Amino acid sequence: MRLLIMGPPGAGKGTQAVLIKEEYQIPHISTGEMFREAIGNNTCLGIKAKDYIDKGELVPDDVTNELVKERLKHEDTKGGFLLDGYPRTLNQAFALDIILSEFGIFLDAVINVYVPSSIIIDRIVGRRVCPSCGAGYHIKTLKPKVSGICDACGHKLIQREDDTEEIVVNRLRVYEERTKPLLEFYNQKGLLINIDGNGDIIDIFKRIKHTLGGMNDNV
Repeated sequence: MRLLIMGPPGAGKGTQAVLIKEEYQIPHISTGEMFREAIGNNTCLGIKAKDYIDKGELVPDDVTNELVKERLKHEDTKGGFLLDGYPRTLNQAFALDIILSEFGIFLDAVINVYVPSSIIIDRIVGRRVCPSCGAGYHIKTLKPKVSGICDACGHKLIQREDDTEEIVVNRLRVYEERTKPLLEFYNQKGLLINIDGNGDIIDIFKRIKHTLGGMNDNV
């Protein structure tokens, strides 16, 4: 299976990516993973990427595209892969098409995990985390035994700075603006699969498996 997974922040895309990776036994390739690997191996592309990252700047498309190309050459991708966080722009999507065509392969499906903005805002704004042990909670759906106190270590729970409603609303707006052209691009190719990301984690994964159907038998 050669897949791409997309979804707005807070839609549960990361959780589903792990389940897909385990179900289909394919590597989960994220932009962050590619950057860390290239930088850790001190490759030429890794050095270039680190230069931008250290300055707090976005890594240019040409560097990111080359990183993806190098990652897809690895032996573990022969049976398929799950791309996550790439492509982010139409230019990157065009570049990915060229890369895959050079390898003589193609994407089987683009999974878009969709959750209404109102639900995402509620999910993220309600999150609380323990600064000591990292345990996560939610003020509505995963409450600690004692309000505001971590069950595991007794520390006071906090709300992350980027989990405020103002920041979440802006992140969703930016995602929508940047992602809509990509969704249209892959929809026109007949690759887009829209998955309802609201509800139980396992139920959502069942929707993904059902929609993919017998595709895994054909690759």
